[in-house]
Amino acid sequence: MMTSIPGRCALLVVLMILVLGLALPRPAVADTVLIIVSGAGRDQGRSHPGFEMDELSQAWQVFRDNGLEVEIASPLGGAVEADRYDPDAAYNAAFLADSAAMAKLADTRRTGELRAEDYAGVYVVGGKGAMFDLPADAALAELLGRIHDLGGIVAAVCHGPAALVDVRLGDGSLLIAGRSMTGFSNAEEAIFGKKWAADYPFLLEDAMRERGAHWENAPLMMPRLVVDDRLITGQNPYSTFAVAEAIVRATGRVPVPRSPGRDERSLALVERLLAGEPGVAHAALAANPDGFHVELIAMLGVFQLKSAVTDEAARDALAVMELAAPHFDAPRLALGIAEGHWRLGRVARAREILEKLLASNPDLVEARQLMESIDRT
Repeated sequence: MMTSIPGRCALLVVLMILVLGLALPRPAVADTVLIIVSGAGRDQGRSHPGFEMDELSQAWQVFRDNGLEVEIASPLGGAVEADRYDPDAAYNAAFLADSAAMAKLADTRRTGELRAEDYAGVYVVGGKGAMFDLPADAALAELLGRIHDLGGIVAAVCHGPAALVDVRLGDGSLLIAGRSMTGFSNAEEAIFGKKWAADYPFLLEDAMRERGAHWENAPLMMPRLVVDDRLITGQNPYSTFAVAEAIVRATGRVPVPRSPGRDERSLALVERLLAGEPGVAHAALAANPDGFHVELIAMLGVFQLKSAVTDEAARDALAVMELAAPHFDAPRLALGIAEGHWRLGRVARAREILEKLLASNPDLVEARQLMESIDRT
């Protein structure tokens, strides 16, 4: 019996798909996420920076809690070394106690041996080491482009987006061109990257802007998540949980409920403060100071003032410092608050704070220098 014309056409289509199937995009494996870490670290980051353990362990926790399988890879494979970290932090302690996780970290897979088809997505961990070996890994760049071409998720946090800098898609275009994204900002690099930044092949923010990315960033060390379809990026270490949960959502899952840690709660409180809810923020901190990381809030304000280039940014930094001040008695914080008032033209208030500070800390050189600057104006 002869096959009808429509039947023959349908058969021909099936045969073409079978023959060309290897060249056609195929759905990625729905339950496996690949984590990429730098292998450049030496001596806990003292001799040469590596990856950030917090950014690995926090994401690992989210992936595993949401039923995702995880693999870890690096440019050369084998054992890799994190920069110095706090092993007692809950997420790090959980990772260190997970024998399967530690086995994967002790023998990471080599990027050149991996197949894009095996992963629902890839998550690139930051740390200053990422600036050195990840952009130079041609196999990694090819893998990232292929994962995206196949419909997978490409995500990175902090310095991790350095791996994306020259990734090209199947049509030859740059992955990041015309895409919204974030990563460790120039302002953050100026404060926290001084030891190694001079040796970087590029500054992350500059390189991404030059390649046509629509760069976004929050104030210094505040969390920032940017999702552009299947490109997911986070600004700094405090963005890790948000990035990991965005990856979970991109796989079609609803992230399981999770109790935010003390640092997350603290930064969320600062966000409410800066969003125009100072009364709410001050009341929440006063009601439960032990539930927040007050020292982190204070440090955040001090560093934000150092990087502030506008009066608005200086006012925000001062507001953050004054949020912490009733609950954190530290000379450096008082000095920062005095400087904030002085920069905003509130000379009398700055002088009042400095006089009180110098009465109890007469040898604080920076306070005396600031008073001298005020006296000269």
